[in-house]
Amino acid sequence: MAFPNRVDPWGRLHAVAARGTFLGNRGILHNRNQEIVAQWKTKAWITCLLVWKDRRRAIMTPGSYTELFFLDEATAFSAGHRPCAECRRERFREFKLRWTAANPRMIAESEPAVAQIDKILHTERVLKGGVKVTYETALGTLPDGTMIDVGGAAYLVWQKRLWQWSFAGYVGSQPFHPRQRRVRVLTPASLVNMFRAGFRPQVHDSLPVVSIGACAR
Repeated sequence: MAFPNRVDPWGRLHAVAARGTFLGNRGILHNRNQEIVAQWKTKAWITCLLVWKDRRRAIMTPGSYTELFFLDEATAFSAGHRPCAECRRERFREFKLRWTAANPRMIAESEPAVAQIDKILHTERVLKGGVKVTYETALGTLPDGTMIDVGGAAYLVWQKRLWQWSFAGYVGSQPFHPRQRRVRVLTPASLVNMFRAGFRPQVHDSLPVVSIGACAR
């Protein structure tokens, strides 16, 4: 039986068989019966490795955080998660450096505490009541790694095409035009700024590989 802990680009939780390539954490969201009773318990929404050192976890253990799963890092970022500072230390350091440099108007410190970044991300990911924060912009302004909503389906901006997201992988694409077309963005704005500045999220292997240093648009 699949647990309702698979995360989509809106940040919603589902019970599907596909596990994905990353683990996530928002705190203890389940009860003793392994039922989801909350969407988050902390503003630190993180993305972890599926396997790290010799640690082993039983899914939804009472009193322990609820294990969430993502197709890839691009999905996790769209939902509003950021890299874990423990099991993904180097990626976390890169994230923090790139996020701070890409969002100078959002935070005054050159080396802010990650809790400050988490607080900002929380305002960008959900409204009161758990409604996903989205916004509209021109398609041509969006960098690779951004998720958008097209008619209720999620698409990833990648190599000048829009790739349709699914729990099992990206299942098809459509042309990246017209560039002036207005689209609804799922990925939090400060993370889009970070992608635009050169940070590339890891993507599922159902997508073509983009070369390092490739142009964002």
